[in-house]
Amino acid sequence: MKNLKVQFKYLIYLLLLLNIVNFAHTKDIDKFLNENDITNYFSGIVAINENQYQDSYYYLKDLNNLEQSHYNYSQYFQYSLITLKKFREAVNYSKKLEENKIDNFESNLISAVYYLKNQDQAKSTYYIEQLIDKSQPGTIQNLVSSSLNSWVNIKNQPNPESSLKLLDSIPRNFENLKKIQKAFVYCYFDSNKTGNVFRELFANPNIDFSRYIFFYVNYLLNKEDAKEEAQNILQDSLKQYPKNLILNQLNVDIEQNRKTNNQFDCSEPNQVIAEMLYVVANALAAQSNYVASNFYLNLANYLNPNFQSYTTLYAENFYNIEEFDKAKELYMEIQKQGSVYSWHANKQIAFILIKQGNKQEAVEYLKDKYQKIKSPSLYEIFDFAEFLKNNENYDDSIKYYSQLLSLIDKKHDLYAQVLDGRGIAYERTNQWDKAEVDLLGSLESSPNDAYVINYLAYSWIEKGKNIEKALTMLRKANELRPNDGYIIDSLGWALFKLKRFKEAKNYLELAVQYMASDPVVNDHYADSLWMNNQSLQARYYWNYVLKLEKTEDKLKEEIKQKLLFGLKS
Repeated sequence: MKNLKVQFKYLIYLLLLLNIVNFAHTKDIDKFLNENDITNYFSGIVAINENQYQDSYYYLKDLNNLEQSHYNYSQYFQYSLITLKKFREAVNYSKKLEENKIDNFESNLISAVYYLKNQDQAKSTYYIEQLIDKSQPGTIQNLVSSSLNSWVNIKNQPNPESSLKLLDSIPRNFENLKKIQKAFVYCYFDSNKTGNVFRELFANPNIDFSRYIFFYVNYLLNKEDAKEEAQNILQDSLKQYPKNLILNQLNVDIEQNRKTNNQFDCSEPNQVIAEMLYVVANALAAQSNYVASNFYLNLANYLNPNFQSYTTLYAENFYNIEEFDKAKELYMEIQKQGSVYSWHANKQIAFILIKQGNKQEAVEYLKDKYQKIKSPSLYEIFDFAEFLKNNENYDDSIKYYSQLLSLIDKKHDLYAQVLDGRGIAYERTNQWDKAEVDLLGSLESSPNDAYVINYLAYSWIEKGKNIEKALTMLRKANELRPNDGYIIDSLGWALFKLKRFKEAKNYLELAVQYMASDPVVNDHYADSLWMNNQSLQARYYWNYVLKLEKTEDKLKEEIKQKLLFGLKS
């Protein structure tokens, strides 16, 4: 699949190159006619789309004056400059564009952020006005320009109510971001309504605003008479969001009486603007637009370099695009920002090693890091046990799951997950009696966990026991997770085992649509085809399974026998 994506990507680049060449022959751009320039431009575009910013900068930096005839050039070049943290050069380039009357949204944003950073109100206001002129209604650019305009003018407002009118220009389709900024407005004025507005934000059941609990707690911690309230809110929040990075690190920082590395002051508009740029970067990352995400993220970091949380998204972006060396470099920085961030970074480095095909090195690496934690938290123990189980270190994982069970009671939110994890580890080490007890115990604690239901029911089916009960359970799991290929496969397989072949085929055909490259699912579907007198189609799918890279040797041997002798009824 990855190779197909790469081929498609380079096809797009080739089409783009052909377009550039055609453009060069049809436009009067004397300084962009030689082959070397065309090659450099194409190479620069490829590099930046591959998030190779240093290479992109190298190829693009000497293409002087190309921006006069090709808008994308200046945009790509500015992305490279900002992501490489060449802010001074980026500002100078933006001035060049302005002098030639070819400034764009990115160049004005860079200039606005630069002058905000340097406390030049007049110039920052000027460039923000240019941003507004160059943004289309309802777009991300419109959101950014409206937000900057609101916060650069907040100093001129007498109270929160008048300031809220500034937020009216924020596009309606970004209502949630408007709510976040509303909370920051009250925080900026140190209003007695600040708490109510933040709590209203957190109360939204449809959106996870847990990040903004940090900002409210941080606000309270800076008030001498509200520190106890801040602590209470933080502890309550950790019960609801026990794995939230920024909250957990703040909690550890408070316990150790150390200054947090996430410095934020809502009375500083620049720091609020930085957070808004971070939100935009996060939204773009969610859309897999990592080039633009990194651009906004580095602008946020430029405005508030003392807020280390931004680095976690930056590292995650590089992890997601499989630029593992850069991601690892960033995670090494994150390791220094406190024990919670350190454990998160260590896990991610281990995952990178696995992605690079070094599973054993990854296991040894994380074992070493874990053993250096003086007093691991319950969630760190759980993370480590899960990591060991997921990487086939079943016996070691059982040890840590058992340790956890000795430290928690049945009411703890981890209880069902720990039993599920240990149950799987027991099953994988052929200790079925123990596995069954744990899986049943997990369901007793959390009866609507579709994946535990599926695991237990499928295990029963494979062992030829409780198949009718397993079928009932799997129907429930399918109702809980109606579009899950694994559950649909299990449901079809239960019907197959009950010799209800026509019904089985219908479910297994659907499972194949969800999981086209899964060997077991395709094998199940082939079996159902055979039992429905569709032997030719069955053989096609068995042969297909033999060609899949993930097909295990044992399954290959079973399929070879089926191809020779068919399937016994």
